[in-house]
Amino acid sequence: MLKGEKLAVLEREITSCRRCPRLVQWREEVAREKRAAFRDETYWGRPLPGFGDPEAGIVVFGLAPAAHGANRTGRFFTGDRSGDFLFAGLYRAGLSNTAVSRSKDDGLRLSGVWISAAVRCAPPANKPTAEERDACLPFALRELDLLNARVIFCLGAFAWDAALRLYGIRPKPKFGHGAEHEADGITLLGCYHVSQQNTFTGVLTPEMLDAVLLRARELAGTA
Repeated sequence: MLKGEKLAVLEREITSCRRCPRLVQWREEVAREKRAAFRDETYWGRPLPGFGDPEAGIVVFGLAPAAHGANRTGRFFTGDRSGDFLFAGLYRAGLSNTAVSRSKDDGLRLSGVWISAAVRCAPPANKPTAEERDACLPFALRELDLLNARVIFCLGAFAWDAALRLYGIRPKPKFGHGAEHEADGITLLGCYHVSQQNTFTGVLTPEMLDAVLLRARELAGTA
């Protein structure tokens, strides 16, 4: 079976998953009740598969879908302010053909990068439990095995810790913006999360994101 076929099989498994009752209830409740601004839209309301370039050297690894962002649109970091910040950076880095991501059919194409997350369902208060994280991580491990990427670009401490668990790395290196840890030919690269809490307060600036994305390209051999 070819890589694309294996990724398609994994995608079907992910999008049909109902392992975590709390997450299933929340994602579907949000999809039914909706936010007023999106009341005329049909929400995705299911777990999200990764997406991007199957030959990617870089995997952007986030926390979980946003309730009214990816849980609505069906694509990670699509349709919310965090995604606006991330995709503008990916575009500046030459990893995306557009600086905005609005919907699954907006023509966005990634080059050299794949986008995924530790948890595939939108969690209440954006806080998955440890049990929910661990139930979801096998999907990420299978995905990473298929992609053969060289850099895991971890957005935030949660994604960093999840990636460490994936590879059984101990003692755990400390997360930080620009932190690096290499193991078995894979480099974990830390970046402050692109949340509004960080980007609106200057904790993460466009220049800071650009610098770490450039480092990711260097590590992946595509700079």
